[in-house]
Amino acid sequence: MFAFNPSIDPSVSALAPEFTALSILVQAAPVLHPQVGEETLARACRDMLKQDFPWAEQHLAQWAEMFKRFGTKPKRTPCSADALRKRVQRDGTMAAIDPIVDLYNAVSLRFAIPVGGENVAAYAGNPLLTRATGNELFDVYKEGVLSHESPEPGEVIWRDDTGVTCRGWNWRQGVRTRLSIEQKQMWFVLERLPAMPLDALQQAGDMLEHGIQQMMPGASVVRNVLSASQS
Repeated sequence: MFAFNPSIDPSVSALAPEFTALSILVQAAPVLHPQVGEETLARACRDMLKQDFPWAEQHLAQWAEMFKRFGTKPKRTPCSADALRKRVQRDGTMAAIDPIVDLYNAVSLRFAIPVGGENVAAYAGNPLLTRATGNELFDVYKEGVLSHESPEPGEVIWRDDTGVTCRGWNWRQGVRTRLSIEQKQMWFVLERLPAMPLDALQQAGDMLEHGIQQMMPGASVVRNVLSASQS
């Protein structure tokens, strides 16, 4: 397995000592069953609407409160899981995008947890969850044109040695490290606050890993828990 070591900066640990994440590294194998992503997404939408987890709404409420802690308005820039769920609650389903993106969106929807998927080959160094100085660069499409912006000082960001890979903790992913089914080295991060039971975090990881193995039998998967209290 390739070397890749995500970490949490002490500035984030001080803000959210209760934060825990599940890091999942994947060395991809040939994709034999791409339909797994779309099928899992459709099932997750149905399951979420039919029988949600009793802690799900509280977990999203904790994320909204966490966003307020670092100065972001959650109604304008919600956590990724909240944004996905609102779309499904409004439309009843979600359109397929890409097999691997569909799969990790399905996990996010079903477990009310922000899930990020990243192309490891596009990284310069390792991922770091930290607070922004305001000088970092973040690549984003505006009106179809690739451009750059910077986060607000104090904003929680994921970054590497080049710049920001995700703004607003898990609100908006950058263009450079965006993941698709063609990539060979993948990193997923499932981000938990205390309303979500720890065993549910592992179950969410199981769902993602199971889908990956169905989609690309023979893929290598390594899981690791990241804890703010241990950083």
